[in-house]
Amino acid sequence: MDEQTAEKPDKPTAARQAIGTWLSGPRAGAEQLGADLGHRGARLGLPAEGPGSIAAPGRRLAAIGLDWAMCTLVAYGLLAGDRTSLGNWTLLVFTVLAVVTVGTVGATPGKRLLGLRVISVQGTRLTFPRAALRSVLLALAVPALIWDRDGRGLHDRLSGAVQVRI
Repeated sequence: MDEQTAEKPDKPTAARQAIGTWLSGPRAGAEQLGADLGHRGARLGLPAEGPGSIAAPGRRLAAIGLDWAMCTLVAYGLLAGDRTSLGNWTLLVFTVLAVVTVGTVGATPGKRLLGLRVISVQGTRLTFPRAALRSVLLALAVPALIWDRDGRGLHDRLSGAVQVRI
């Protein structure tokens, strides 16, 4: 065998580790390199555990699932069984529900059932216009799928909100 056909080492490069994989993300890559990113919410001054800490992704997804199921039932009742536009009506009911409940009491029914609340980054109640912006961005879905290292979706970042445990 000559030098050109010799096997290359399987050791990943530092650049590859810093980026992480598409599955584990940059947080895992940075942790492999020994970088201390702190707990989720540390940059916002939130505790690592307990009340006031960043809500876990699983609990947030369960809350949105509960809200979506409730809105589907309401939309089905409004349409009296017409299933052709059920998805559009469900999205409209969901958006209105999110604007009204997050803008007034700080949580949708699903979030409240699972012990979550939406607050501003400063720790105060989210104002109604910010709640409306957050809800419209959430209805678009794409901003909710882009998360930062604190676990906040783009819809939360743009509206200055954070979901916390209560």
